[in-house]
Amino acid sequence: MFWSYAWAQSTPQQPSMLESLLPMVLLFGVIYFFMIRPQSKFRKEQAKMQEALKRGDQVITVSGILGRVEGLTDKYITLEIATDVRVKILRTQIAGQVKDQPA
Repeated sequence: MFWSYAWAQSTPQQPSMLESLLPMVLLFGVIYFFMIRPQSKFRKEQAKMQEALKRGDQVITVSGILGRVEGLTDKYITLEIATDVRVKILRTQIAGQVKDQPA
């Protein structure tokens, strides 16, 4: 009789609903704070910079072309990339402003 109690196994208890969902909630929180939030912050800053552009600003496009802003519309920007060479690009293709660098 003693051996039957010694070898008897109890069934493992199932984790509660909260214990099952907690790892998923923590994973979502980590993804949000390390990936989604910084990306949306960057997009807002980029849009703010693109809206603040004015004629004469030195800019760089996402494809690496440097130029000076010659004309602005709601959707397009005209860049002068060389003497008497102008291109019209989408405003969203401006990667950033180029600050004057000392020689």
